[in-house]
Amino acid sequence: MGDADTLFRLAALNTDYASCIDADRLEDWPGLFLEHCLYKITTADNHRRGYAAGVVYADSRAMLTDRVAALREANIYERQTYRHIVGMPALRPAEAGEIAAETPFLVVRTMRDGRMDLFAAGVYLDRVREDSGRLRFAERLVVCDSSRFDTLLAIPL
Repeated sequence: MGDADTLFRLAALNTDYASCIDADRLEDWPGLFLEHCLYKITTADNHRRGYAAGVVYADSRAMLTDRVAALREANIYERQTYRHIVGMPALRPAEAGEIAAETPFLVVRTMRDGRMDLFAAGVYLDRVREDSGRLRFAERLVVCDSSRFDTLLAIPL
C-alpha cells in the first residue's frame, strides 16, 4: 500500500470517526474499532510519564458499546454537541501488518444554550489494522494538551 493510499484511507477513517460523534451516531462509533482494541483519553503530561490510566479507558469494542449504552440510558449530563477539526495524519513506524499515525485535532463543544468553547486540543496516536477490507483502530490514544476538563467528559473525543 503506497503512502498516498494509506494517508487517504486514514483520513477517511478519521472522517468517519468524527462524523459518528459530531452527528450523534454514537452507536456506529464502536464499529470503527477492532474487537480487541484500546481506547484511552489521557493528558499529554500523563502520556509523557507513561501512566497507564486515562480519563476514559476501554480495552474492547464491547466496552465502547457499553459506554454508548450508558450515555443513552444511564448517564445524566448537560446536552452538548461536538465539532471535530481533524488534521492530516502523519505516518509513524509500525509493526508488520499495522499502520501507525499521529493526527492533530481540535474539538469545539456547543452547549444547549448555543455557547461554544474550544473543548479539547491534542493528538490522536493510532495503531490501525486492516479488518474485512477496511481499516479499524487497534488502538486510539487521545492525548489532550490540557489536563483540565471543565465538565464530565461524557461524549468520546
